[in-house]
Amino acid sequence: MKFATFTAIVSSLAVASAYPITGDVVNCRTGPGTSYDIKKTYKEGHDVKLTCQTPGEVINGVKLWDKTSDGCYVSDYYVKTGTSDYVVAKCGGSSGGGSCSAPKVNQDTIDLITDFEGFEDGKIYIDPTGNPTVGYGHLCSNSKCTDVKYPIPLSKTDGKKLLAEDLKPKEKCLTNMTNDKVTLNLNQYGALVSWVFNMGCGQAEDSTLIKRLNNGESASKVIAEELPKWVYGKQNGQSVKLPGLVRRRNAEVDLAKTATSAKALPVKC
Repeated sequence: MKFATFTAIVSSLAVASAYPITGDVVNCRTGPGTSYDIKKTYKEGHDVKLTCQTPGEVINGVKLWDKTSDGCYVSDYYVKTGTSDYVVAKCGGSSGGGSCSAPKVNQDTIDLITDFEGFEDGKIYIDPTGNPTVGYGHLCSNSKCTDVKYPIPLSKTDGKKLLAEDLKPKEKCLTNMTNDKVTLNLNQYGALVSWVFNMGCGQAEDSTLIKRLNNGESASKVIAEELPKWVYGKQNGQSVKLPGLVRRRNAEVDLAKTATSAKALPVKC
């Protein structure tokens, strides 16, 4: 009888750890906010298992975000947990998704990004991978860039403001996807933020580069070996090596090799 009771309790806990999605199509993101990249989507009624929860961008009055077993974040507004409070442990440590303050990149990083992104007179243009873009490489949510709060054509001043906003989630997701084994100076960190900004948090998080860093390998070695591999993009439905990406990766590696005493990672939470 005691064994049966114990089994029933375990079964009920297993069921309680999965919660249904309430929105029609809900995006699961690489961090706790809508500015983070979409990693996957869930349909209404899909059960998600939660590993931890963390504060993030407020969605319809709800500040809490749920990290699912897929390793991405959904606003708790779209998850039927039955409460506005925590139902699992709070996310913590370097993979906590919001518990650490990310370092800001230095001016050398800003200069590198603006040089490669270009400005295009502040008008909307299509980047080499076919995405509508404006300012210093801001990827728009649609062809008219209605997600941009500044007037278009953008002024260079507004373009730089938009770039600073775009870099914040990239700084955050790079910080959160690395563990305490990763030691980066500010130039190495800036080189990787430029890469994440260019390629996206989702691709970066799943990369061999980040896995090697988290395994404790030398940052200088890993960056020099892995960054040059990220030079391919889609053209006419085919994967091709893009000269612009080759130049950018070379510049990022050069920045990472530039000596500096300024430390970036790890950060103390």
